[in-house]
Amino acid sequence: MRANQKVKEMPKNTTSRSWGITPVVQEILSKYESDSPGVKANIARILMHGKLAGTGKMVILPVDQGFEHGPARSFAVNPDAYDPHYHYQLAVDSGCNAYAAPLGSLEAGADTFAGAIPLILKINSSNSLVSVKDQSVNGSVKDALRLGCAAIGFTVYPGSEFMLEQQEEIRALSEEAKSYGIATVMWSYVRGPKISKEGETAIDTIAYGAHMAALLGAHIIKVKLPTDHLEQPEAKKVYEEKKIPIKTQAERVRHIMQCSFNNRRLVVFSGGATKDEDSVFEDARAIYEGGGNGSIIGRNCFQRPRDESIAMLDKIMDIYLGKDA
Repeated sequence: MRANQKVKEMPKNTTSRSWGITPVVQEILSKYESDSPGVKANIARILMHGKLAGTGKMVILPVDQGFEHGPARSFAVNPDAYDPHYHYQLAVDSGCNAYAAPLGSLEAGADTFAGAIPLILKINSSNSLVSVKDQSVNGSVKDALRLGCAAIGFTVYPGSEFMLEQQEEIRALSEEAKSYGIATVMWSYVRGPKISKEGETAIDTIAYGAHMAALLGAHIIKVKLPTDHLEQPEAKKVYEEKKIPIKTQAERVRHIMQCSFNNRRLVVFSGGATKDEDSVFEDARAIYEGGGNGSIIGRNCFQRPRDESIAMLDKIMDIYLGKDA
């Protein structure tokens, strides 16, 4: 280039649309102020994939129940689901934003489905063969990098006697993941010796768990849908005194989003145990109305026949698109 030759300037009106990222997703990414371009690119990979691409809404297929509950309890109702390729294909064909699974499951289809869908490596798991309800770390950030994953997934148990150790584990793993440009998805499930069974889905404890996940640096937070039960006496006083709206499911979803840095963090809600389709759709409508970012739904999908699963996921996505609210 000659000394007096000017560098050609980019057009001043260039917008995010010019490279395929919608304004909605660009706005979401702007809320992750400390993160590198690599991390934001991987969050965008998830948000820009599948039927809900670009809307800021997500449906993620998680299949870690074989670890949690054992193979027969998880897959015997639909024997095709013993095959990890089945879940990959279900996530791809249904237009999910991402597929989340433990190390071995992802490795079993890594080559066949390379690049077909964003992956989340579920890096820790519990199992039902031990009495201790803790999580073992079964994968690494380098495994996630090797498999081309967009994110790692990690479960924490707020209220558990193992919580402090889990916090330290995810702090280190998330720091490493972020250094490689990989995002962090945090399953935040309230449980422990001082938490009643009803309290595991109470609005105050779920809100606390979501807020704790945000404080721990999660990019995407997964929690259960809360009930209107109030577990903690001191929290109950505040909810009643300040008249925090929690009567309807949509109001409770809205409050969870408020507690997740006032909508600055992405939150998806668990599908829970297998239930009838109408209940699944009602959950999705409440999430949509309450401003949640979507669903992470496993057993309610893969424990049904494939055609039923795809039809159900299609309707859930239509709800998040505002077509069937």
